Amino acid sequence: MKSTLTAARVLTWLNIIVWSLFLGFILLAALAMQALPLLVIVFLFGAIPLHSFAALKLQKSIKYSSVKLSNQTPVGIRFVGIIAMFFGIMMLANSYISIQSPEKGLGLMKDGMADTKGMSDAVLTGYIRLGGCIALVLGLAIIINVILNLRLLRWYYLVKQSDVS
Repeated sequence: MKSTLTAARVLTWLNIIVWSLFLGFILLAALAMQALPLLVIVFLFGAIPLHSFAALKLQKSIKYSSVKLSNQTPVGIRFVGIIAMFFGIMMLANSYISIQSPEKGLGLMKDGMADTKGMSDAVLTGYIRLGGCIALVLGLAIIINVILNLRLLRWYYLVKQSDVS
């Protein structure tokens, strides 16, 4: 269980740092461009760092038995974890498509960004594949983190129940 707790802690901190920075940049961009639909994306993807924060509370309660877990934390880990897992699965699917067939995103990238007009297709395809690989790693980190923390929550309740008996 110690290795599970360590892996969950590493993935939890990775998700908190990466997604908080990412969402912070999107929030700043949304405010700078006055694009209110981007605020919806920030709100929805906020489930990932929120789940990680609740997971830190759970891990602290497991590590230090004197620290009690709040009544809302398990519900947050389960409910927000399902939302975070949904985004992780969507990231895996999108990254798989980006890695397997980057030609589909090539036209969108050329049309959407003026800076890419003079670049060769091979370079742009490489960028799309690199983005797909990064998204694959981040999606796996989200999914594995949610699964580990759900297992830790179950273990916490089993140990707590056996201590009461």
